[in-house]
Amino acid sequence: MSVFRTHVLLPVDEGTAQAGVFEVKRRLEKELNARQLLDEIKVLESGSVGIVGRGVILAVYPDRIYYFNVREQDVPRIIDEHLLKGRVVAELDHAPIASATVAASMGKGSKVGLTRTQRRIVLDKAWTIDPESIDEILVAGGYSGLEKIFTDKMSPEAVIEEIKKSGLRGRGGAGFPTGMKWEFTRKAQGEEKFIICNADEGEPGTFKDRLILEGDPHRLIEAMTIAAYAIGAGRGFVYIRGEYELSIERLRKAITQARQYGLLGKNILESGFSFEVEIRKGAGAYICGEETALIESLEGKRGNPRVKPPYPVTHGLWQKPTAVNNVETLANVPGIMVHGAEWFRKIGTDKCPGTKVFTILGHVEYPGLVETDMGTSLREIIFGYGGGIKGGKKFKAALLGGAAGVFLPEKLLDVRMDYESLKENKAVLGSGAVLVMDEDTSIVDMLFSIAKFFAHESCGQCVPCRVGTRQILDIAYRIRQGHGREGDLEALLNLAEVMFTSSLCPLGQSLIMPIKSALENFKEEFMMACGH
Repeated sequence: MSVFRTHVLLPVDEGTAQAGVFEVKRRLEKELNARQLLDEIKVLESGSVGIVGRGVILAVYPDRIYYFNVREQDVPRIIDEHLLKGRVVAELDHAPIASATVAASMGKGSKVGLTRTQRRIVLDKAWTIDPESIDEILVAGGYSGLEKIFTDKMSPEAVIEEIKKSGLRGRGGAGFPTGMKWEFTRKAQGEEKFIICNADEGEPGTFKDRLILEGDPHRLIEAMTIAAYAIGAGRGFVYIRGEYELSIERLRKAITQARQYGLLGKNILESGFSFEVEIRKGAGAYICGEETALIESLEGKRGNPRVKPPYPVTHGLWQKPTAVNNVETLANVPGIMVHGAEWFRKIGTDKCPGTKVFTILGHVEYPGLVETDMGTSLREIIFGYGGGIKGGKKFKAALLGGAAGVFLPEKLLDVRMDYESLKENKAVLGSGAVLVMDEDTSIVDMLFSIAKFFAHESCGQCVPCRVGTRQILDIAYRIRQGHGREGDLEALLNLAEVMFTSSLCPLGQSLIMPIKSALENFKEEFMMACGH
């Protein structure tokens, strides 16, 4: 077995593929071969390291040096300077130095950027292994959680109890306890049951599930198999956005490999338990992020939400007991099974254990993805990992949780990012999207964009949402154009409140959050737009 002094990782995701990562890899291997270095330096593809919008990323280990915007012509210089002489090519180095603004906010000498050390549970292997190699996955500890269940002869009830003890809560927005959902599904009447993974990530600014799937697809398969064993399901479905081509391709390969290794299909690991997973593509409807609309779509119908109750745990897919979890929620399960509930509870906060994956976008120096402990402050996420406000400008607001989220002003920068802390501040964690806005951003324009999105995505099934979203859009447009009337702001709130109390599903119920937070925290801006 070869021992390499250096590993060069090339993260492959949708963004780096478009930027030419495969061309850079071929040039790298060609140049290393010409210098007779292939026996010393290993080149391999990996999942995303979380950096987005920086072209081709090249990570050198064990040095922990990250290069970005790498082009084919940069390869010889990186080899000659860094890999041979040990000198970092500074102009390509992703090792940001804190600006004066960041230093003032985070403290002098603070390290910033997405390459900072992170405590990773969900993404612990995603950036260090080839996601298309099951052998690398197994060497790195993949499927250990599933193996432990069958080796220790844990009963389904014992698995559910471990998840309940861990305190794992759904990472899709509502934060419902995962163990309770599994328990309800297992106890529900019916011989046939299903597990569904919601990978229909349609919330604007959210791409965490995509990077999890691209970086470690086997983790999802292992988690779904554990969940299926716990609730008594023989079939599972991954409902995924049709645009996620690389995620779908890698997931298909992973399913095939898992079957070949006896980790999926009939008599898994000779345990007597059988389980199959199928991939179903979504057609791009935001409403299908709601679990009952997703189920309707899976059944081949129009993706309209159902009236609840009954809930999917008793009447889900084809009216049979069904547990629906999103990608990030399930990705926590293998780690809990390997290390135990107590290990998980020591991370994060008492009421919100574990980590959370955040996507940082907007006016920040380093947009991308970060996994950090529940309870980390918003300031730490924006200034520590995001590198602060782009161009040294001032922070104005952050929209948390996507379009169905809340606007937080500067006075709430130190709020802790967990369900309970945000609830106390009239905010929501949502999908984990953090859209950062600088001092030049118009909140009036932002709210108009959100209103336009909701009006477009409403399924039209219930009157409050179908009519309410259009009326809100009309008022928001009028205010944006500088023709606001007396009473428009009050009308916006009233309409949103009516939708909150009477809409069928969370889409209509959620518009109150961006509207109310925008008007409460930036009322003067709206008053000026209305001519007051």
